[in-house]
Amino acid sequence: MSSSVQLFRAQKYHELKGQCIQQGRLFEDPEFPASDESLYYDSATRGKVEWKRPKDLCEDPHLLVNGISSHDFHQGRLGNCWFVAACSCLALRKSLWQQVIPDSKEQEWDPKNPGKYAGIFRFRFWRFGEWTEVVVDDLLPTEHGELIYCRSNVRNEFWSALLEKAYAKLAGSYQALDGGCAAEALVDFTGAVAESINLAEGRYGEVISEQMKLFEDLMKVHQRGGFISCSISSPGRPSEAETEMGLVVGHAYSVTAVRKLRLGERLVFSFKAEKLFMVRLRNPWGRKEWLGAWSDSSEEWKKVSESERKNLGLTVKNDGEFWMTFEDWCKNFTDVDICRTVNTSYFSLHKTWEKEVMCGAWAKHPEPLLNRSGGCFDNRETFLQNPQYIFDVKKAEDKVLVSLQQEDRRQYKKEGKGDNITIGFEILKVEDNRRYRLHKLTVQERVATSPYSNTRSVFLRRTLQQGRYVLIPTTYIPGVPTKFILRLYTDVPSKLRELKADRPKMTCWSLLCGYPRRVTQIKVHSAEGLQKQDRSGGADPYVLIKCEKQSRRSPVQRSTTSPVFNTQVIFYRRDINSPVTIQVWNSKLLSDQFLGQAVLAASPGDPREQQTLRLRGRGGREAAEVPGHITVKVLSSDDLAEL
Repeated sequence: MSSSVQLFRAQKYHELKGQCIQQGRLFEDPEFPASDESLYYDSATRGKVEWKRPKDLCEDPHLLVNGISSHDFHQGRLGNCWFVAACSCLALRKSLWQQVIPDSKEQEWDPKNPGKYAGIFRFRFWRFGEWTEVVVDDLLPTEHGELIYCRSNVRNEFWSALLEKAYAKLAGSYQALDGGCAAEALVDFTGAVAESINLAEGRYGEVISEQMKLFEDLMKVHQRGGFISCSISSPGRPSEAETEMGLVVGHAYSVTAVRKLRLGERLVFSFKAEKLFMVRLRNPWGRKEWLGAWSDSSEEWKKVSESERKNLGLTVKNDGEFWMTFEDWCKNFTDVDICRTVNTSYFSLHKTWEKEVMCGAWAKHPEPLLNRSGGCFDNRETFLQNPQYIFDVKKAEDKVLVSLQQEDRRQYKKEGKGDNITIGFEILKVEDNRRYRLHKLTVQERVATSPYSNTRSVFLRRTLQQGRYVLIPTTYIPGVPTKFILRLYTDVPSKLRELKADRPKMTCWSLLCGYPRRVTQIKVHSAEGLQKQDRSGGADPYVLIKCEKQSRRSPVQRSTTSPVFNTQVIFYRRDINSPVTIQVWNSKLLSDQFLGQAVLAASPGDPREQQTLRLRGRGGREAAEVPGHITVKVLSSDDLAEL
């Protein structure tokens, strides 16, 4: 994707600032005016709000006071604790907040040169694979001389209030930020990959093995610069009600530390355990804390001396921050949002991923071959009428990370269409030489299905075997148009690309040499009873599938006379009388050894069910039988856009 910065509403910060300084005036943003339309998308919601500049609210305003801390701010009146939780996480990583607040020193108030201040600020957000710069003025909504939304603990610091204003401008209004998910804001701040986990559904509070796997994963995410936030969903309970353990329902908490602690001899005796698994959290309200084990005045703290706390790193920096055991965390919270900063740098100690990015859209069309909004796999008739992306796994097996993200729909709240669409994707193992769109599922394997969710992003991790795959992003129901961005991370380059053509293109060359008249799919499942080739009674077989001048070879299966190949190929055939030949070979150091073959006409009228065929020697279909059988499925059609 482009590394250049896009300008939101084509507003150029330096140009606008220069004009204001030259004219001796403070900037007023015509694209996001200090009026009710910037506050509310709902015309029924109105209030008595005064827009004031920081200089009207305090004597010595600053963008930042002593840098940024994750405890710098409070939520205010808006239901955007998720945004404040994301800001808390962002503040922990200097390199990341410097990207969101570019040239913070240049933007800062300068008391020595007040004439250089123009009341204009700029912030950058990651949108759909590109950094977008948003310009705002410094007029902020207040009542009775107090900021009504996000504000700093320090009265003369304004970075959080101005960042929130830029984010509201991107969303269309402040009200559009009411209700959301911390992972969404973190993706917008960092370009990270988001994943949502339901702790209750995953039974992490009960199954200790799953709990430990999750703990190790979260510890790795945190160590590698990722972000974690959590909340308690509120079915049957009013949002912002308090649980008996002091936690707030429907409220986003940021995780500020994940620690596995080895205890010294004295503490092992006190806690009857060698290790403690702990998480530290922060409430964006800066108050209302956990009341269970390891809460501020609990028995556990009394057993740990001040020096032991420091040695273990069990420190609490301020009010609103508290520790819990990981087990209590899993039992008390229901939802976790994880943002992974996936490492694509070659200059790193950690694993480096190869990244591919595609921007696409689901779009409706009455013509089935042109429709790109077919809905999920349950819609069998239309499922393949979605965008299709092909990629290769080159290693024997490779871990694959996939993130599918829909466009931010908050901007459509004014039209009543601001809710996220339920999205997900399927991964299918396809023929090793497929180059055109899928039209019917026959020999292909469905190897992975993402969660389907009405969150902005869905995420999947899978280990895939060597071969070619088609990834199909979908909306849950057909006919819902919207844009998406697809990101794929693999260990070695995967050559992700969109499949656009339905069949081979008619060219001058094909007019000379002949255009394909038939399409044939072959899946060689397995072989049995092959001739033993070595002293231990085994063989190293592979299968070679040939048609006209084309051929495809499977990976070698080691030390077996009953190999499972699961190899798929597709041929577009010019000469329909030329047969398909499936040969089995034994891999040897100097010269491979022929073990037998099956020769097929592969006509449209032939059986489409899986069949077991006797291997024969070289020659036609009547050649002498040799030891072994192969199990295959063959489908042919004279409609090149059928398979």
